[in-house]
Amino acid sequence: MTPLAVEMSGIHKSFGGISALKGVDLAVRPGSIHALVGENGAGKSTLLKILQGVISPDGGEIRVHGTALGQHAPEASRAAGLGMIFQELSLVPTLTVAENIFLNRELLRFTGTINRKAERSRARDILASLGMEIDPDSPVGSLATGQRQMVEIAKALSQDARILILDEPTAALSTAEVAHLFGFLRDLKKRGLSAIYVSHRMDEIIEIADDVTILRDGRNVAAAALSDITLEGIVEAMIGKKVTNFAYRTRQIDRNVLPLLEVRGVSAGARPVDCSFRLFPGEVLGIAGLMGAGRSELVRSLFGVDRRSAGEIFLYGKPLQINSPSDAIAAGIVLIPESRQREGLVVDHSVIQNLSLPQIDALTTGGFVATGRERKLAADLIARLRIKTGSPHAAARSLSGGNQQKIVIAKWLATNPEVILLDEPTAGIDIGSKGEIVDLVRSFAETGKAVVVISSEPAELLALADRILIMSNGRIVREMTRDELHRNDGAATSGQLLQSEQVLQVAIQKANTNDRLN
Repeated sequence: MTPLAVEMSGIHKSFGGISALKGVDLAVRPGSIHALVGENGAGKSTLLKILQGVISPDGGEIRVHGTALGQHAPEASRAAGLGMIFQELSLVPTLTVAENIFLNRELLRFTGTINRKAERSRARDILASLGMEIDPDSPVGSLATGQRQMVEIAKALSQDARILILDEPTAALSTAEVAHLFGFLRDLKKRGLSAIYVSHRMDEIIEIADDVTILRDGRNVAAAALSDITLEGIVEAMIGKKVTNFAYRTRQIDRNVLPLLEVRGVSAGARPVDCSFRLFPGEVLGIAGLMGAGRSELVRSLFGVDRRSAGEIFLYGKPLQINSPSDAIAAGIVLIPESRQREGLVVDHSVIQNLSLPQIDALTTGGFVATGRERKLAADLIARLRIKTGSPHAAARSLSGGNQQKIVIAKWLATNPEVILLDEPTAGIDIGSKGEIVDLVRSFAETGKAVVVISSEPAELLALADRILIMSNGRIVREMTRDELHRNDGAATSGQLLQSEQVLQVAIQKANTNDRLN
């Protein structure tokens, strides 16, 4: 009988008396892609760190291709054939592709000097086996994100890895790059290699994985072949209850009234180009498109981050002069940026400090912050958005991705804006937190305010948007109504969801192709 590629049995781990893993099992078949899913804090990262040898378990057994992994150290895991592909790539941008692939394992001549020629030749062969034509002498910093991802994989394969661990590998990839990665993973399977695939994107799990293990609160709650479980079943097992957040809820939008927000012929730099749209009270407008289409640049120009070269912006028919984010905020337009850690938070400041930051002037008297009022504001927002934190004084970086995003949303909701611009609001967030953020957006729109949401996840746009604009090469090239998306309102099945997603994805691809041909 062929042994399992990975067999983890009864894994226990505690930190400071708190159990992170409580007898977890993981069984990965040879030549398969095994999805490991669960909400933030479910134990996925701890389990994978144990498998990598980064931390030691308190109990349990690990076997790789039938052989017990007796030593818990990264070197032992690599020697057993495990290769980790990090979400935050571990490459050195200033070194070449070949130098990165063989970093700390340089190929040496008999004289003891590094054989760069042999490294370049070997790197070229490995990249060719991945279907990638990348110059081994190219600095990694000059490569596209998808190419860097493949170099990371090449680095693992150069160490004779037979089991790849991929942690959110598509977080920064374009649609074409995701398709290439999936093609490569399918080829790996044919060669008998295995992969453990971690992602919050359920559509990816359904498309690429053969089997799934689901964790919740440090325990196994399900393990099955993908053919034996539904999307609804996966989500329900992850969070312990049925989720209906991602079924679109019809709203009555009156488009015969004065638009809340009107954008006319807005251009800024290379993108956006001559963009126009109207947004009505109570409406959620989705913006779709491939990476590089100009979606983020459009909302940045509306928020005053990028200076407009042409166009006008109106709020309730009144022209706005937005030359900076301060102008936008004063007008009642706020932006939840794509990168919450770089642009949305001061990660080393406390939860309280981040929540009060947009209103710090109003909370300041005589040059001093009124700490009592600041604490009350933070307490109200923490309760209102159900932000999970051990203490309001904890650093923002210590919170999960979902709770960090809630802080960014909460601090702007507290300013009572008219329009929220959301750029990838649930990227890298677990399904439970996604559902909560979807509900927050709906609740805001139901007050008669308006939302523009950018997302690379069709399911998210389909759950939220009353209309969807498709962008390509900086231009708005198509508008899609709910009727065009062929999606039932109410509790749609996973089959209906996937069908609607396919309709949207095909429309995006066609719009991009037509725009390039024209």
